[in-house]
Amino acid sequence: MNWDYLPELLKGLGTTLELTVVSLLTGLVLAILFTIVLSLKVRVLDRLVKLQILLFTGTPLLIQIFLIYYGPAQFETIKNSVLWPLLSQPWFCAMLALALNSAAYSTQLFKGAIDAVPRSDWEACQALGMTERQALIKVILPHAARRALPAYGNEIILVMKGSSLASTITLMDLMGYAARLNTQTYDTLTVFTMTGLIYLAMTGVLTLLIRFMEHKALAFSR
Repeated sequence: MNWDYLPELLKGLGTTLELTVVSLLTGLVLAILFTIVLSLKVRVLDRLVKLQILLFTGTPLLIQIFLIYYGPAQFETIKNSVLWPLLSQPWFCAMLALALNSAAYSTQLFKGAIDAVPRSDWEACQALGMTERQALIKVILPHAARRALPAYGNEIILVMKGSSLASTITLMDLMGYAARLNTQTYDTLTVFTMTGLIYLAMTGVLTLLIRFMEHKALAFSR
């Protein structure tokens, strides 16, 4: 294996990590907001959230990236708007697609965890004088988050691996540098084996981090 390729591949590692972290944080914030909307059954908004979940869980991530990156350019109104400087950037479009995709799946996880919380917990909050919104935000949602953490850990890894699709819209992340290196050397087996090993290493580190978080969450809940 030609290790001389490694420095070139690692040039895109920072972009991959940055894209993964920002997408996860944005998706997490959106998922929490969407979960609150669904749990409180906010009129109109809950239907919009359900539509978003349907669209982003029912279509491939690659199509979502293409539509968000190439779609706005078809409308002059958008090209002339203040949003165009963002929507014309591949990094922002990839981040937005990953965040919305992650938010859709995470919302389903969090809502399922909330539905699994015993009714007695809600009743205890009501007995303490809390409103439904106060009970949800202060008690139920944190409790449900600990339940959903193992499944959400899988979502974190999926977002990291899904970030490799950003190279299809010219973003020079880890996969982008791998594709360019492959066209320069035609050493496909070596280039993509090394790229796969880097992704495997990142997955291993994330798995250990997630298990540590699960252990801390379990200890905190005791």
